[in-house]
Parts: sequence; C-alpha cells; structure tokens
Amino acid sequence: MEVFPIVPAGAKPLWFLGAICLVLGLVIVMLAWVAWSSRNSRVEVTDESIRLVGDIWGRSIPLASLDLSAASVLLLDSSSDYRPVARTFGTGLPGYASGWLRLRNGERALAYLTSSERVVHIPTSDGYSLLLSVADPEALLAALRARQTR
Repeated sequence: MEVFPIVPAGAKPLWFLGAICLVLGLVIVMLAWVAWSSRNSRVEVTDESIRLVGDIWGRSIPLASLDLSAASVLLLDSSSDYRPVARTFGTGLPGYASGWLRLRNGERALAYLTSSERVVHIPTSDGYSLLLSVADPEALLAALRARQTR
C-alpha cells in the first residue's frame, strides 16, 4: 500500500473558523445580557427625566416630553387598542418584550413588557408612547406627576 498525504490547508480555514467563533461568542454574550436584563430592568425617575434601564433599548426621556395627562394603566388584552401587534426593532422572548413596537391603534411605542396586565401607557410629544410593566403602576404615575408639577 502506498500513502499519499493531502497537502495541508493554509491559514484561511483557521481564520474563517476563528471569525465564526468570535461572532458566536458575541451572540452568546448578547443573549446572556438580554436574559439578565429581562430579570433586572427598571424605571428610574429623577427631577429631570425618566430613565429606562435594561437592555440596549434603555434611554433617558425628559419629563417635559411626557404627556402625563393622557397617561393611564391598561390591560393589554386582545380587544385593547394598545396591544402590540408588531415588533419593529426590539427584543422578544416568551414573557419579555423590549424595544420598538407597533400598537394595534397604529401608534409607535417603546416598551419594556413582562406582563399584559396593569401596563403603564405614557404618550410623549416625540411621536411615540411608553409601555411599561412596573410593579406599582400608580406609584410610577404619581412620582412622575409630582416631579412634573415642580
């Protein structure tokens, strides 16, 4: 029997596999961050702004841009006009939705939703609304209203 070895491949396959491993590693880190954020997101209210802290969709929104007179606590059941019908850019996992959503009434919303019951809906003057699942919706609205009237 005669053996004829295959010529060893150059470095290109190793670089390719290294790049794939790097991308997969970044995806795993991002998914871990989203999983952590789904359990640790919060809303912070300061004298100047409301701050959404969580995954990549978090941001600070000036209190002056909130329309608190139209804010309400909602039940997002199947008949609600405020029920999300499409995620335009965001994170969606079972029991957790964050990011930009389109509502049944055509409105755009920045959302942090973990439940469809007792969701705070706050319109803004910037062309979108906030939909937030907080533990005490009435207390959030009271804190915002108290700071906005100062």
